[in-house]
Amino acid sequence: MKHLAFAVLLIAACGSKETAATATDTVSTSGTETTGTASKTSTGSSGGTISSLNAEDKQFFIAAAKANETEVNAARMAADQATDARVKSFANRLLTDHSQADQELKQLALRKGVALPNPVSNVPSDLSSIAGRDFDRAYINKMVRDHEKAVSDFQSAATNAKDPDLRAWAAKMLPTLQDHLASAKKIQANLR
Repeated sequence: MKHLAFAVLLIAACGSKETAATATDTVSTSGTETTGTASKTSTGSSGGTISSLNAEDKQFFIAAAKANETEVNAARMAADQATDARVKSFANRLLTDHSQADQELKQLALRKGVALPNPVSNVPSDLSSIAGRDFDRAYINKMVRDHEKAVSDFQSAATNAKDPDLRAWAAKMLPTLQDHLASAKKIQANLR
């Protein structure tokens, strides 16, 4: 692919204006570039999109996708198994919010050329063997821990991500995550 692009550019440099226009058309149909941002993608001959996001931004994409998946799976389980009405309501809210966040993240990843891990509908192992009020407490404790980490990670990404779209998405999600954390802590304090 690089050789083809180089050859096209070489011909364009040596040829007439008509050849240069053809060369430009050829290059633009084989790749796309988003200018003015840190994100550039190109589509190779295999049809896959290659991202030029830095390693930290890619790592955040993947970590956020995995965390979202964990939250959705745990929320589904809690919506079915929780015995406390507050826990059940909280789980349903998380299911809605994290499902929406997951869709937004997938769309952003697609635009940025980041391959996210395939979703796995597994039950969080730390919740699978308990029931009743013990389940409610374990679920809320997990949500507090998970959201403390998520808030920290999203604060960092909202400030430090190199890609402006990723930075904006992290900043947009941060208030929701902070609200989830505050709600989980309130429920946690009242479940004792």
